[in-house]
Amino acid sequence: MDNQARFYKRVYLIQTMRRASHSSFILSPVAHAVSRLAVFSALGLAAAAPGHAQIQGDSTGPVALQSSPMLAEGVSKEPKDEGPTFVSGDRVSGRPDLETVIEGNAELRRGATSMRADRIEYYQPDDQLKSSGNVRINNAGNVFEGPALELKLDRFEGFFTSPSYRFLTNGGNGQAERVDFIDDRHLTAHRATYTTCERGDEASWKPAWQLTARRVEFDLDTEVGVATGAVVRFKEVPILAFPRVSFPLSDKRKSGFLPPTLGLGSLNGFEYRQPYYFDIAPNRDATFSPAVMVKRGVDLAGEYRYLEPGYAGQLQANILPNDKLRNRDRWSYSLQHAGAIDTGLPSVGALGLKLNMNRVSDDNYWRDFPLLANQTTQRQLSQDATLSWSRGYFSSTLRALKWQTLQDINSPIIPAYDRLPQLNAAYTRIDAPLLGLGNGFDWSAEADYTRFSAAQNLTKQANGDRAYTRLQVSRPWLAPWGFITPKVQLHATNYQFESPLANGATSASRVVPTFSLDGGLQFERDASFFGRGFTQTLEPRAFYVRTPYRDQSYLPNYDSGNNSFNFASVFTENAFVGNDRISEANQLTLGLTSRLINPASGAEVVRLGIAQRLSFSDQRVSLPAAGTTPVAGALAATDRVSDLLVGATVNWVPQWRFDSTVQYNPKIRQSELASIGVRYNPSDYRTISAAFRRQRNLSEQIDIGWQWPINDLWGDKGQNLGAGRGQGGGRYYSVGRLNYSTLEKKLVDTVVGIEYDGCCWIGRVVLQRSQNSTAASDTRILFQLEMVGFSRIGSSPLETLKTNVPRYQNLRDKISPPSRFTTYD
Repeated sequence: MDNQARFYKRVYLIQTMRRASHSSFILSPVAHAVSRLAVFSALGLAAAAPGHAQIQGDSTGPVALQSSPMLAEGVSKEPKDEGPTFVSGDRVSGRPDLETVIEGNAELRRGATSMRADRIEYYQPDDQLKSSGNVRINNAGNVFEGPALELKLDRFEGFFTSPSYRFLTNGGNGQAERVDFIDDRHLTAHRATYTTCERGDEASWKPAWQLTARRVEFDLDTEVGVATGAVVRFKEVPILAFPRVSFPLSDKRKSGFLPPTLGLGSLNGFEYRQPYYFDIAPNRDATFSPAVMVKRGVDLAGEYRYLEPGYAGQLQANILPNDKLRNRDRWSYSLQHAGAIDTGLPSVGALGLKLNMNRVSDDNYWRDFPLLANQTTQRQLSQDATLSWSRGYFSSTLRALKWQTLQDINSPIIPAYDRLPQLNAAYTRIDAPLLGLGNGFDWSAEADYTRFSAAQNLTKQANGDRAYTRLQVSRPWLAPWGFITPKVQLHATNYQFESPLANGATSASRVVPTFSLDGGLQFERDASFFGRGFTQTLEPRAFYVRTPYRDQSYLPNYDSGNNSFNFASVFTENAFVGNDRISEANQLTLGLTSRLINPASGAEVVRLGIAQRLSFSDQRVSLPAAGTTPVAGALAATDRVSDLLVGATVNWVPQWRFDSTVQYNPKIRQSELASIGVRYNPSDYRTISAAFRRQRNLSEQIDIGWQWPINDLWGDKGQNLGAGRGQGGGRYYSVGRLNYSTLEKKLVDTVVGIEYDGCCWIGRVVLQRSQNSTAASDTRILFQLEMVGFSRIGSSPLETLKTNVPRYQNLRDKISPPSRFTTYD
C-alpha cells in the first residue's frame, strides 16, 4: 500500500465548533484539495489576509507565523482563542450540526485537552460528548483513564465511571468509583484513593502509602485536595484517620494543620507538637504550634513572617506556663526586622531600621531549650535596634544595644557592655581629589559617641561615655604588575567615667597617629604539572606599619579584643579589634602567595601562602587580664619574629578539596594553631569531610561529617532516587557528624542518622547529643516519616542535618514544575 493510500485509509474530521457558528468539514478521500486547507486549519494556521499567505489550487504561498521560543504551558480559555477541534478515527458517521460518531481508534484534541477511546459520540446541540471503551483524557497534563465518560465539552462538566487519575504538578494519583467534573479545574472523586507513589507494571503492585476516602474534592486552582472520611495507610497499616482533612497538590502554601512533630529527649521527655499554618497573604503568614511536653507541661509557640517591598521580618515567641521541672513560667521571644521608613521629606529621604530583639525568662533557658535561642552565643542575647540614614558620601547610624547575659554558677561569664545609645557618622570618598592634589585618594572621617554600661561587680571597670574621631587618607597606585598604597590615620578618643578610675581620674583622652605602607608584586607564567597546563602566579607582599606608643593601661576595655592571627589580620595596622586599644607598632610583615589557575575557566586549583611579621620594637599595649591591675609600660610582647603562618588550598579535581592553615612557633618548634581539612564530594548525596583542629594546650578536636548511600556497599552505585516505585528497593543513606576531643577523650557533639528514600516516602531516624555545659548534655531521638507530596509525621531532623553535616543535601530538593507536555500524547 503506497503512502497516499495509507493517508486515505484514515478519515479526518475538522470541526471549528464555535458558539457563533457550528460549521463542520467532513473530508472524504476524494476531497484532496480541500484536505490541504483542512489540515492547515487543524494545525491552527488560519488562512492569511490578502497580501499575505494565500492558497491557490494545489499550491500555497508563504504563511506569516508568529515565532515563539517554546510551547505555551497555559492555554487561553477565551472563545476566540479556543482554536479548532481535531478528531480522527477508523470510521466516522453522523449528521451535520446534529451528531458525530467516531469508532475505532477514536481521538479528539482541542486546546490543552486530548481524548482517546474506542468510541466517541458528540451531540452538537447539547454539546454532549460520550466516550466508551479504554477512555483516556489528558487535560493540561492531568490524565484520567477508565471505561466510560460523559462530558459537556465546552464547560468540561460531566462524570467519569471507575477512572484512575494522575495529576501533573506532583504526580499524585489514585482511583475512584466515579469522578464528577464540575469544570476543568474542579472535580470530586467518590470512594477514592490518593498517593504519590508511581504505579508499577506488576499486577500485585501496592503503594507504600495511600489515602482512602469516602469523597475527595480536588481544586486545581488552589492546588488543594479535601478528603472526607479519610484514612492514611503506610505499608497497608492504618496510621492516621480524619473526618475531614486537606492536603496539597503542589508546593503552594495553604492554611490548615501541618503534620504533627514527635520528639523524645532526655530534657523534655516525650514531646508532641501540633502546628497550624495561617496563609494570611502571599507575603504574610503565621504558624501556631502548641506542644505537650511530658516532663514540663504545655508549651505555646508561634511565628509570624512578613515581606513587603520596603521591609521584611519575623517574630517568634514561646510561652510555657508553670514548667514542672523549674516551678516557674518560661518564655522567650525573638524579633528580626529590616527595612526602610519613608519620612515623606524629599530632602531627607528614607531611614533604615534594623531590629534584632531576643529575650528569655531566666538564666537556665539556654540549657533547657538549646534550639530555641536564635543566637550565635546562646548565653548572650541581644536587644539591638539601629536607625540609619545616608545621603551621597555621608552615612549615620543611631543604635541602642542591650544584652541579656545568662549566667551559670559553675561557669560565670563577664557580660558584654550595653550601648545606650551609640551615635556614629562617617564621610567616605573613594578615588577622589584631596586638597588640590588631584584624584586617586581614598579618604574618610568617622565620629562615634557611645555610652557603655554593665554590672560593675562583674566587669570590675567603670561605666562611662566614649567619643572618638578617626581620620584616614590613602593613595593607592594600582598596575597589572602590582600595587603600592601609603596610608595615614589619626585616632582621637575621649572618655568620661561615672566613677573614678584607679588613678582617681574621671576623664581621659588619647590621640594616636598611624602610618602604613602596603605593596605587592604579581608575576605570572605558563606552567605544566602532572600533564595539566596552568597559569602560575608568584605574589610577594610587604606591609610596614608605624604607630607610636601611648599608655592605655589605665583605660577601661569596652569593646576591644585580640585580633586573630591569620592571613587577613596579619596585614592590618592594629593588633586589636574595637576602639579601646590601639597597639604601638614598628613592624614589617612579609608574605608570599603562589596560585595555579585553570586558564580555560579561571578557577583557582592550588593556592599556597606563607607570611611572617618582623617587629623592630617591643609591644607594650595589652588587654587587661581579669582580676589583675594593669601596669603602665609592661611588656606585652618582646619577640622580634612572630609565628609563621602557612596555608594551602588544593582543589585539583572537583571531587576533592584540601584546606589547611598552620600557625607555627619557631621558638618551641610546635604549632600554636592548626586547622587541616579534606572533603570528598564525587556527586550529589555523596560527601565525606574530615577536619583536625588544634590550639596548643587548650583544645584538640577531630571532626568528621558525611552523607553517603549505604547501597554503594553492595554495588548499587547509581543515583536512582525513587527506584523503589513505592514498595521496597529504595536507597539507604547514612548521615552524621562526630566531634571528638582528643584531650578530653570523649565525643563532644554527635549527630548520627539513617535516611531511606523509597520514591514516594522518606524515613529519617537521627540521634543527636549536644554538650550544653562542661557537665551536662542533651540527647534527642528525631524520627520522621515523609510521605512525599502529602505530609510529614514526626520530629523533623532536617534543620539539625543542614546545620551539622557539611554540604548536606535534602533528598527532595525542589525542582522546576513539570511541563504539561510531559504527559502529552
